[in-house]
Amino acid sequence: MDSLALAHIQSLPVVMNVMKVLATGLLAFLLAFLLTPLWTHILYKHKIGIRIKENGVSGDKLNFVSSLHAWKAGTPTMGGVIIWMAVLLLAFLSEWIFPLLAVLFDTNFIARLDFLKRSQTWLPLFTLVTAGVLGLIDDYMSVRGIGTNKGGGMRFLARFWWLIAIAGLGAWWFYSKLGWDMIHVPAVGDFSIGWWYVPLFIFVILFSAISSNETDGLDGLNGGVLLIAFTSFSLIAFMHNKVDLSSFCAAVAGALLAFLWFNIYPARFFMGDTGAIALGTTLGVVALLTNSVLVLFIIVFIYTLESGSAAIQMFAKRYLNRKVFLAAPLHHHFEARGWPEPKVVMRAWVFTALTALIGVMVGVIGMGR
Repeated sequence: MDSLALAHIQSLPVVMNVMKVLATGLLAFLLAFLLTPLWTHILYKHKIGIRIKENGVSGDKLNFVSSLHAWKAGTPTMGGVIIWMAVLLLAFLSEWIFPLLAVLFDTNFIARLDFLKRSQTWLPLFTLVTAGVLGLIDDYMSVRGIGTNKGGGMRFLARFWWLIAIAGLGAWWFYSKLGWDMIHVPAVGDFSIGWWYVPLFIFVILFSAISSNETDGLDGLNGGVLLIAFTSFSLIAFMHNKVDLSSFCAAVAGALLAFLWFNIYPARFFMGDTGAIALGTTLGVVALLTNSVLVLFIIVFIYTLESGSAAIQMFAKRYLNRKVFLAAPLHHHFEARGWPEPKVVMRAWVFTALTALIGVMVGVIGMGR
């Protein structure tokens, strides 16, 4: 047997793993695409449409934003259900249905598509569905005008505390059950930080969840950012030999791609908290599972800009009685400067693609040290 043939045989397991990841992403895309007509019919039938916010978190009037987006009032929300439901259904199929199909059609490849593994995907899937259901409740309250927040929905502090609860549960699981207390600095090495890992975990989850929600303000904006992010972490997880986690990320990316098909300007429906918060929270968990926390901040650097601009604007208005930005978060500032919505979104995608490329390079090159 020549060396070329031997190399092909030796690389076969890698090829099969790559095919598993790609096939999982494709199946999630198809499943989400099939779910979309059914879910949108429900949303339109029951008039699950958004109300344009008139007040920010601090209670200030959002005159510019509310007037600019007034025409979007009534557009269905809760579109994020399509994403996490598609991933959940695919996980169920891969665990219980695909093995039966493998026996029926006498092929092992279908059985290999199972990505539901306790060590890699139980926690991110649990996080995705749990945060998705909680976000769904908040979205419904907002649409129906129910709740303590003006106009309906949960107050920011209420959402903040249930995010703390989810993050705290995850931190306890990682630190107490899995024994994790290490943080990886690319190209430098691993450092044990002891119990400080718990607040770090909580901070990462809060950052990714809240920032995702802040960024979800224009048609397709956050969907594109999350698509790039989960694709990047699918590659990083694969390089860490976490094939099932890589497949999970590919499934989320595939479902996001189907969602984005309908969410591009002018959006047929919006993601809502059930998508933005759930996906942001899950992204943070995936970063922690791959020990790529610092890489996360590079890949979604746009989240730092979005949340940072909102925090700076709130501080300046409260304590300095002035505005730093024409509007906040940052994407609304560019709208106020006269950029059309699609231009803001596509330039954000380009920016995120660039930071994601840098992040993946840092994460992959620096993973061995």
